[in-house]
Amino acid sequence: MTDILSDRLKIWKNWLTHEKKVSPHTLNAYDRDVSDFLDFLGPHLGKAPTFQDLETLRAADFRAFLASRQRDGLSATSLNRVLSSVRSFFRKQEKDGVLHNPYIKIVRSPKKPKTLPRPVSPKAAKLLLNSSRHSPGTGQRWLQDRDTAVLSLLYGCGLRINEALSLNYQDRPHGEVLRILGKGNKERLVPVLPAVREAIEAYINECPFRFREDGPLFFGKQGKRLNARTIQHRVQELRRRLGLPETATPHALRHSFATHLLKNGGDLRTIQELLGHASLSSTQVYTDLEIDTLLKVYENAHPKSSGT
Repeated sequence: MTDILSDRLKIWKNWLTHEKKVSPHTLNAYDRDVSDFLDFLGPHLGKAPTFQDLETLRAADFRAFLASRQRDGLSATSLNRVLSSVRSFFRKQEKDGVLHNPYIKIVRSPKKPKTLPRPVSPKAAKLLLNSSRHSPGTGQRWLQDRDTAVLSLLYGCGLRINEALSLNYQDRPHGEVLRILGKGNKERLVPVLPAVREAIEAYINECPFRFREDGPLFFGKQGKRLNARTIQHRVQELRRRLGLPETATPHALRHSFATHLLKNGGDLRTIQELLGHASLSSTQVYTDLEIDTLLKVYENAHPKSSGT
């Protein structure tokens, strides 16, 4: 790899970290995708690629790379991320005025299969919350209260798990609303039910660690900020004990929040705001889910559904 290409990669990663403020997980994925792209260009071009070579690439070259990754077994979703990673690198070069390649912009994103979120039923959601509060699995009362508080935020407020675990002590709900900093540093206000506030207060009262205003709200056993994997493992244990399907995950509680609001008369625009979706189309999948559910009910219950 030439020195200038190596330097431009460092500048791009620094830009992603400090200006775009992407998560470490996203940074690693983008870095890996662009490294795979540069590795592909060697055999594809017949020589080690230079920074100048990137400007001469055509749409067919980018498509050939995506085709090679597809042959490696990547799904349409992963291919979309790969293309986004490469586009991000080229976008930064164009922004800095050091490279311009119009062909990367005309390459179409692979079409992703349409998938619907899989919420849990209201009964299953309540079971998860009650079981996390009373189950002896964690061995310590404060851990049970902590897990209940986190799951209450996911189901009661529709938070993403990382949004809940990123909360600092000073962010805890003091009234009827909670201020959340979501994807793209977009801020939103979500209502907080009394049951959610009570769950958080119960955890705070039992937690053995000292809270600081700018420190984490949720602690792990070692006194550091709680990580998502711990909550995922906890829900996995609970659903096995309760006989719930594998689709009963922490993220499914967020889907359940939206689906149950819609079932009870919530409008899409309001649900969009509560979820922090940038586009209404992201929220409209819940409408599709409702239609899918209604069709299943019709097929199972309607006397004409069997064709008789």
